[in-house]
Amino acid sequence: MRTDRTTGGLPWVLAASTLGAAGLVAAEGGLLTVAATSAAVVACASAWVLARRWDQARAAAGHVDHLAGALESETRACVLVHRDGQEIHRNKAARRLLGPAQRPLAPLLDRAASDDRALTELERLEAAAAVGAARKTEIALTAPDGSREWLSAEVRPAGRDAVVWFVEDVTARRAIEETLRRENEWLADFVDFLPVGCYSADSDGIIRSANHRLAEWLGGTPSELIGHSLEDVLGSVPDPEEERVELRLMGRGGEVFQAMVAHTVFDDGGEIRTRSVVVRDMVPEHQWERALRAAERRFRWLFDDAPVGIALVELDGSIGTCNLALQSMLGIDHDGISGRALTAIIAEDHRTSAAEQLAKVLQGSVTGTHLEVRLKGKRELIAQLFVSPTHEDGAISGLIVHFIDATDQRNLEVQFAQSQKMQAMGQLAGGVAHDFNNLLTAMIGFCDLLLQRHGAGDPSFADIMQIKQNANRAASLVRQLLAFSRRQALQPRLLNVTDALADLHNLLRRLLGETIELKMVHGRQLGLVRVDPGQFDQVIINLAVNARDAMPGGGTLTIRTGIATFDAPIQRGPETMPAGDYVQIEVVDTGTGIPKEHLSRIFEPFFSTKEVGAGTGLGLSTVYGILRQTDGFVVVESEIGQGAAFAIYLPRIEAEPAHETRKPASPAAADSDTSTTDLTGSGTILLVEDEDAVRMFAGRALKNKGYKVLEARSGEQALDVLRAEDAIDVLISDVVMPGMDGVTLAKLVAMERPMIRIILISGYSEDVARNGIDPDSGVTFLPKPFSLKQLAGAVKQVMEG
Repeated sequence: MRTDRTTGGLPWVLAASTLGAAGLVAAEGGLLTVAATSAAVVACASAWVLARRWDQARAAAGHVDHLAGALESETRACVLVHRDGQEIHRNKAARRLLGPAQRPLAPLLDRAASDDRALTELERLEAAAAVGAARKTEIALTAPDGSREWLSAEVRPAGRDAVVWFVEDVTARRAIEETLRRENEWLADFVDFLPVGCYSADSDGIIRSANHRLAEWLGGTPSELIGHSLEDVLGSVPDPEEERVELRLMGRGGEVFQAMVAHTVFDDGGEIRTRSVVVRDMVPEHQWERALRAAERRFRWLFDDAPVGIALVELDGSIGTCNLALQSMLGIDHDGISGRALTAIIAEDHRTSAAEQLAKVLQGSVTGTHLEVRLKGKRELIAQLFVSPTHEDGAISGLIVHFIDATDQRNLEVQFAQSQKMQAMGQLAGGVAHDFNNLLTAMIGFCDLLLQRHGAGDPSFADIMQIKQNANRAASLVRQLLAFSRRQALQPRLLNVTDALADLHNLLRRLLGETIELKMVHGRQLGLVRVDPGQFDQVIINLAVNARDAMPGGGTLTIRTGIATFDAPIQRGPETMPAGDYVQIEVVDTGTGIPKEHLSRIFEPFFSTKEVGAGTGLGLSTVYGILRQTDGFVVVESEIGQGAAFAIYLPRIEAEPAHETRKPASPAAADSDTSTTDLTGSGTILLVEDEDAVRMFAGRALKNKGYKVLEARSGEQALDVLRAEDAIDVLISDVVMPGMDGVTLAKLVAMERPMIRIILISGYSEDVARNGIDPDSGVTFLPKPFSLKQLAGAVKQVMEG
């Protein structure tokens, strides 16, 4: 019987099986009994129920997929948790910000440990989640840099059996609200304590608002005036047809004073109201002007000292005035900003969309808007714009725009995104290199086995050598992948850059050819750098070859050295260089240049602008990987037709070079193919390798050299062999294996059977593959790909102690 592979097929298979069983019982008795018939009916019914539940489960799974997609698009951190503590879904932001499903707020609780209020609020949220209740709060936590970070945290039930957590960073919004609150308080204080009284009344003569100055003159408080009629407060109702009216008012203690009331009438959303000013004692015109100037000075003081940039925009879109914070932000004085269109200080790629949003606010289509744009000034910066309309006589008279500099925040986000991308690509490159090394080990090894049967006079000898030579070329490419992924073994030591470049001079001239002029300009007293000399040479050679290919018609390559000192961290591309002293090496060519759209991708592996077949795309990625692994940086500047300039920064060391000894060369450091050493031997070897081809080659190679070889495909299987076999001299184990890895196996063997010598093999570099094993522990490392003689040589070396 064929089993249906669709999701709905399993229950019907069960039903068919049940009916078959019932029929079999009846057949053996020779008669189809009533009981057998009933069993068949029950089986069919059960299968139908199972099918219904199966389909319902499929439908529920589909709903879960739709829910997961919706939550993944949520900008807030979101975790959906079942009542039993099982996690249903967690979006990208939550994977970075929140803790495990059993206690999503764990990272926030740790940060709030010293803040009783925040800790209490978070505990209340957890208590609400425990009973399936909804609760929301905003708390302030201390960020690693000491600043205050505001987070909005919310929990609410999601059906009967689940709750959903939301966490959002609201620091920027709280900062704006706090700024606006302070400004409103400043403006309120400004109006309240003007040297003149102010009030507003409706068409019925009822006071709707009044400032402190007027209330003080009349012997009360603003709240005591609001709601009373003008006749009760002022003794009469000013004629709305007259702009100025003189009145006699009664003040505190019953004294009477002369005052002038000036007012205008406006429509406040369909309600007629007045704006009125009360000037006491008929002050002379010049005193009135002085009072207004004082009020304006106070307003300018509040305006200019605001911690964010502010611009007042006219109806035509031009900037009427701006405060000092905005001038400082743009690096332009007031005269250079005033009168210009607001959109003129916005970068072209954001200008059109910003103009549309500003027009909507001016037209009254929206009450305000929030934009994020790039601004043009002495430096290019990213700013958040909060736009609100201003009103005069009930109509929109312009805009007030608040500017918050978000450049540092966005740079950090870009830096983080770039770091994540390069890290992911490095992991991918390292994984590819590891797998290729396994393949190349088998290819090179089986070539060696074939060469033992096909000597130099054999017709197949040349073909086999071609295969081996190309496999070795592939191994060279894999080493470049390992360099980019920062999984390459380095042997750094103190190096004089001037001497190293001098040694490379002749080699570079041969690489560049006759049509390219090489210039070297050496700085003085450069100090030393700590790098792997071979990898440093590789960096310079790769940059020189890249420059040569960019100058097909000839040109000049200049290598210039010097010292760069940074008193504060500095942004170099997407990365931030720490403060300190650096040795700077500039490699400048006069070639075709690099298009702007390619600059952000040139260090990616396999990315190349050359023609197909003209390069591997690994040269610059190798440069990047080596320098970052050495705590160095590389920055590129280029324009089409203007050549390219690569700047290398390596941390500078003042100390004189100390005597440094190199680590002993590994058995694979030099290819022993040319060696005449006898590699035969005797003894028992346990070979542990999950790759069948590598294990097959290594086993045959060692048996040919006289060894007894026991094989295992995993660490667990190797332990079984070790328990069953006492006479094992050498353990050869791959590092990366399913289940127990080679490092764990090596540690167990070293503890339980210390007389067994250990060789670790891996497609990764030694530093990565050892993973915590002390270099002095006696464990030998053999990197993949290795040849037959390198493997036999490593075994011979450890057997001889």
